[in-house]
Amino acid sequence: MKQYELTGGAKIGKANATYPFAKLKVNENKLELNASVIGNLAFSPSDIISIEPYQQVAVIGKGVKINHRVSSYKEKVIFWTFKNPQEVINEIRKTGFLDNTNSSISKEVEEIRLKQKQGGFPIKKSFATGAIVLWNLLFAISMFKFFNNPTDEILFGTSIKIAIGLLLATALLTLFSKPFRLLILKEGRELDDIKKLLYLIIIVSSFLLLNVMLIMSST
Repeated sequence: MKQYELTGGAKIGKANATYPFAKLKVNENKLELNASVIGNLAFSPSDIISIEPYQQVAVIGKGVKINHRVSSYKEKVIFWTFKNPQEVINEIRKTGFLDNTNSSISKEVEEIRLKQKQGGFPIKKSFATGAIVLWNLLFAISMFKFFNNPTDEILFGTSIKIAIGLLLATALLTLFSKPFRLLILKEGRELDDIKKLLYLIIIVSSFLLLNVMLIMSST
């Protein structure tokens, strides 16, 4: 079975993922757009109305627009690429995906329907909501203390270090612990769906935590 893969960026609804945080993967029976945390979308041939070249701004901002009929996904789905959009569409066509009229219910189609039912966001909403609330609470505590006593020691205090440390620990546990991944990822989602984002979080949070520690040691 011929398969086509391409790394790029993506726009799902109003959310954007820049290069290289999106991946397009197509075979005869399935088209997947993995844009990490902003969306992991899966389509069967019958879900697609059309795939057309898309250009937002001259020279930059070019890609392919995926017009679909999946009600649980955002209507606007675009894959950004440095390649000629028409060439990308031609490669998709070569896989047989656009000409596949087989409507039989296979295991692969059932998996696609499960993903569509869950929506594009790969992380469980309960976990994401709890993490956001905790993160904001820790920052609110730090800012409240800072406004009452404006010093670097307060601004970069314990609550900020805990917030960044929890972010780093969550990314590391998700990357290396399968039981922990089962707690935060929706059914049928995999590590590859968010791996690039995890690497970015680990790098950024480690850098931030190191800088906070350096600031605190110099005060």
